[in-house]
Amino acid sequence: MRMRRQPVEIVVLAILLVASCGGRPAAPAPETLNILVSNDDGIEAPGILALAEALRSLGTVTVAAPDANRTGASHGVTSDRPIAVRSSDRDGVKWFAIDALPATCVRLALEKLLPSKPDIVVSGINKGENLGTVTFYSATVGAAREAAFLGVQAMAVNLVADHGMDFEAAAAVTARIVRALGRDGVPRGTFLNVNIPPVPREGVRGLRLTRQDTRAPIDFFDLLSSAEGVTEYRPGWVHLEPAGAETDIWAVRNGYVSVSVFGFDQSAAAPPAASLALKRLESLEFVETP
Repeated sequence: MRMRRQPVEIVVLAILLVASCGGRPAAPAPETLNILVSNDDGIEAPGILALAEALRSLGTVTVAAPDANRTGASHGVTSDRPIAVRSSDRDGVKWFAIDALPATCVRLALEKLLPSKPDIVVSGINKGENLGTVTFYSATVGAAREAAFLGVQAMAVNLVADHGMDFEAAAAVTARIVRALGRDGVPRGTFLNVNIPPVPREGVRGLRLTRQDTRAPIDFFDLLSSAEGVTEYRPGWVHLEPAGAETDIWAVRNGYVSVSVFGFDQSAAAPPAASLALKRLESLEFVETP
């Protein structure tokens, strides 16, 4: 059975038809874009270095990212202390190294560091996939969501972990998507989560609009040591088999770039099964006390 497409998905489907994953580098954008780049792996991570370079052909690039690795911080914010910002110029690109969590880096850049709001915020390229429910833990996704909160179109970009990860190839794919989006490709109230498979550039089979797989991964904890009352465990996880061919996990496992449309109204997607809970809550009576 085919999924019924919502209006916002129709817009993104049009983008996917325009974007190309061929081997050629992205051509200059028909319109010059102002692009903010961030991440959660830190300002010197190979993914953000490759991304900033690839996006330069599309317009003006500014980088505002954590000064160290902040992986797994989700949508956490830094609000309990002063925030140090170090700025530098690299080949015409302004770089801000910020002592803060990724979502705060984006908000600080949008509200204080940039002269005007950019056309798009691109968070990544993350070292490793953010698929299924793992996206809730991702600070790469959190940084993109923060930009969307502030009315700026945004996308999180992730490269599935593998030996010899080719960030330059992933950056070229990302540049094509950004060029196709232009200034208004992502509707307000939404943002994109992009996952790129770990295959050579010419091995990418295409782009797919996907839904987020909603099943949680299998978590496990390996016992490392136990002595003097202290026990150490190494955490890890693996994805389940994909729930279907329309999911993000299936797409990347089969050589496709996965593009999922995310929103931030978490009540909008409540399943029909929640109706029982709602009916029970409606029966509650609350007595106001003076």
